[in-house]
Order: sequence, then structure tokens, then C-alpha cells
Amino acid sequence: MQNLYNILGVKKMASQADVKKAYRALAKELHPDLNKDDKKITDKFKQVSAAYAILGDEEQRGKYDRGEIDENGNNKAPSFGPGFGRGGGFHSRPATDFDTEEAESVFSEFFRFTGGGKGRGKNPYQNTARSRGLDISYEVTIGFEESISGGTRRVKLNDSRNVDIKVPPGIKNGQVIRLSGQGGPGLAGAPKGDALVEVRVAKHPYYRREGNDIHLELPISFNEAILGGDIQVPTPRGKLTVRIPRNASSGKRLRLKGKGVEAKNGTGNMYVALKIMGPSARDPELEKIIESWSGGNGEALRKKAGLI
Repeated sequence: MQNLYNILGVKKMASQADVKKAYRALAKELHPDLNKDDKKITDKFKQVSAAYAILGDEEQRGKYDRGEIDENGNNKAPSFGPGFGRGGGFHSRPATDFDTEEAESVFSEFFRFTGGGKGRGKNPYQNTARSRGLDISYEVTIGFEESISGGTRRVKLNDSRNVDIKVPPGIKNGQVIRLSGQGGPGLAGAPKGDALVEVRVAKHPYYRREGNDIHLELPISFNEAILGGDIQVPTPRGKLTVRIPRNASSGKRLRLKGKGVEAKNGTGNMYVALKIMGPSARDPELEKIIESWSGGNGEALRKKAGLI
């Protein structure tokens, strides 16, 4: 096997960041899912992955640089003179640890293990120099309300097994649930990797989350804005009765204390922004009232606000 630095196309004095960058670029270019049925590319991809298994780990890289392990990650016997150690006396073992999550982050950009489908579930890292199984990524989409209250979702793993996962209350979009031991198989009896389930929260037609606070824009009628009163307001946990003050303006925010997201770092609030909606059809009676209304001077209001 050729020099590992040459395989990744970096110099021996390259930083760990440069090694990682080179690996990611090559993994994208050579990924099996983009080069199907090309054995040469597949073999090259395995070479690159095996090289990064050593150079991507500072401890392993140090051993390689000092000549303690070879290009395959096998221990080298120390030299105590001609002929010593030949034919036995020192047993080599493969390098075992490298950044499997980094490999998975690159891998998941091109090939997501979702179960089912021809060719899915195949692990291109299966023969690289590592022992612990690969962490396999999955993705599940939940509704906004479910992200607030929590629930249970069933995920089909790449080996066709169904696993129920608990979605904790208050989970954020993009958070990952780790299922220990549910990933790719390890080598030579080593432990399996983990299943990493990324939770996507679907956009809601009217709720919006900021931190642990929930925001809602609530349409109200002209008479509700002027006269005030009690109205029903939807929340992710059910409807609440809220009192609108008299002479409310569009944009006024009402705070519903403690009605936001309940999380470990505290409970948020819900903020209801009022939005006054005019009538959908012409109302001659309302027009007469507005024409005679002494407070209906928009120009005066804009001057007061300093806009004109």
C-alpha cells in the first residue's frame, strides 16, 4: 500500500484540519453511490477511507509517523538486530479507531440509510480499517404539536427491523436521537455502531418557535379591536380563552405566560400578535360610521408617529 499522505494528497506536515478537508473532498468525489459499478473507484474510495482511519486520528497518525504501525494500521515489530522477530514473536493487529461520525457526515451527504430499495443499506465502509460499527443516519419528520408535547415514532432500520423511538417534549428541529447499538456491525466481534435519528419538525401554518417561546399572529375583526372582549386562541396544547383589551391596535402582543415550550432549561411563553382584518365585502353601514368617526384621521396618526 502506498504512503497514506499520498493517498489523501496532503503533505506530512499538514494540519488535522487539512487532512480532514482533503478526506471530505475525496469522499465526495469517489463515493460509491455516485460511481456505481466502477470497481476501481470503489477500491480507491476504500483506500481513502482506510488512510483517513489512521491520519484522521491524532494518536494513530503519531504512531504511523513514528513508524510504530504500517499503512494498514498493523503494529510493527521493533528492530533488535537482523532476523529478530521473523516468522513470529510479535502479533500485528489492525488499527481500530477513527472518526466514524466524520465519515458518516460525509457519507450521509450522498447516501442515506432509510431501509428498503435496491442497494440501500449496503455499508461502503464495511471493509475499512476500523472495528466499531458505522453510525447510520436516519431522518424522521414530526408535526409542530408533536415536537412540543413529545410522542413515539416508529423508524425502519436498514436491516428491515422496526424500532419505536421516544420523541422527548420540546425537541428542536435538527436534533438527533441516538439509538445505541442499532447501527452497522462491528468487525471481529467489536460492538455495533449507533443509529442516529435526526428529527425534522415540519413548518406549521401559523405557529412559529423562537427558543422556548411560541409566536402566533391572530386575526381579529374591527369591532373586536375597538370593543375588546374574550376570544378563543389556539395553542399547541389546546384552545385558551384570552381577553382582548379595548382599542387594540394591529401588532399589539399578548403574552400567555408559561404556555410556550417546556424544556429542561425552562418553560417559554406564548406571544399572540393581533392583526386587525377589514371586512371581506363592502359594508355601507360601517362606512358611514367610519366617515363620521372623529378619530379616523390617519394622517394625524402618522404625524404623531413621526412618519410624515
